Amino acid sequence: MPNYRRNRIPGGTYFFTVNLLERKSMLLIEHIAALREAVRVIREKQPFHIDAWVVLPDHMHAIWTLPAGDDQYSNRWRAIKKAFSKAIPKTEYRSAIRIKRHERGIWQRRFWEHTIIDDADYVAHMDYIHYNPVKHGWAVTVKDWPYSSFHRLVKMDIYPLNWAGLDLPLLEVGEPEN
Repeated sequence: MPNYRRNRIPGGTYFFTVNLLERKSMLLIEHIAALREAVRVIREKQPFHIDAWVVLPDHMHAIWTLPAGDDQYSNRWRAIKKAFSKAIPKTEYRSAIRIKRHERGIWQRRFWEHTIIDDADYVAHMDYIHYNPVKHGWAVTVKDWPYSSFHRLVKMDIYPLNWAGLDLPLLEVGEPEN
């Protein structure tokens, strides 16, 4: 069994990739309201700041900053996944092992986490998140993708509306691709 070690810094800022089990699914955007509600409810119970978030059909990326003294991001992800799973119809295939464990067949069990180490790392991951829909062919420009914190950050004058990420160097951020 692999020994997964997570870096935990109380009050830290973290980049995450969370995947559906079925990587060709459209589930996250088909049930975007349920996902937003799950996040809202969990944030009320276990606060965290959303620096950035993008939801694609089969995976999502986020940057969170946790409250001072708190390093429990895994509990939050578990709760968000559980709340979302309870909110949507049971239509997915479930393996015998998932049935035995009383699990839905929605999410990959684990998620990718990276601790943001400095301002340059933060900027690189912010750009990676917001350019991701274009990278995967879901949008022609960053502003075209509706399920992104990009629009909030434009209103805050952090990104210009026509930012396209075209001047980005090839970023070595995010979950390693297999």
